[in-house]
Amino acid sequence: MPFASGSSVTARAGVRRLIREVADFAFASECAGCGAPGAALCPGCEAALVPCPVRTHVGGVALCAGLAFEGVQASVLRAIKEDGQTSLIRPLRPALAAAVDVLREEAGAARRIDVVVPVPTSRAAFRRRGFRVPDLLARSTGIPVLRALVPTRRIRDQRGLDERERHRNVADALLADRAGGGAVALVVDDVITTGATCAEAARALRAAGFVVLGAAAVAATPRHGSGRPWGVGGTRRSILADLAGDPHDTQMNSG
Repeated sequence: MPFASGSSVTARAGVRRLIREVADFAFASECAGCGAPGAALCPGCEAALVPCPVRTHVGGVALCAGLAFEGVQASVLRAIKEDGQTSLIRPLRPALAAAVDVLREEAGAARRIDVVVPVPTSRAAFRRRGFRVPDLLARSTGIPVLRALVPTRRIRDQRGLDERERHRNVADALLADRAGGGAVALVVDDVITTGATCAEAARALRAAGFVVLGAAAVAATPRHGSGRPWGVGGTRRSILADLAGDPHDTQMNSG
């Protein structure tokens, strides 16, 4: 019996995952957002996922998220990460798409994105979940996905760390395992807290020869302390400065 090709095996696995996600979404016992009995996401909670992009800068990197990480939005993301409800990736896609659009539009309508690069997750998280949330989100963008970042060392769990600790924790912790050759890359993550991880990802990609457009995420946590506040929208000048490496924007926060 001939062996199936890698592409056909991958395609079948994708079909099985899609069927499972549709079934999970349709026959879930309660809403991930509010706990109401019924489908995986009730109409009211789905309405709470309408994108409202916010953006900021960290370490010379433009960051944009489609939602605030609070309330229903946070509950849905936790249901994906903690309960494995990957069917909920679908209602979050518009939020990520909105963040990507903001970064792209501010860079100019003709600005291309060659690849999206998901932030790597720990091996322990992958073993526990069986999937990588940033990878699933990156695939939903419709842009070629390149898993170019690899950890250079173990890092502490970012939860519970303050801004400076997050910065120190991820400093020089990532490496791009291939040359960029001037390709325009967009970093993708699920949640941005202080921005240290995305800033470190951008540093590693730039060091390998990529041009980093910025980092997009589904959601962002409220900013506290000395970090720059999240703002709605942004300016084309600011993101063009990022692409050129604005020497006046050298702050690097964490997480």
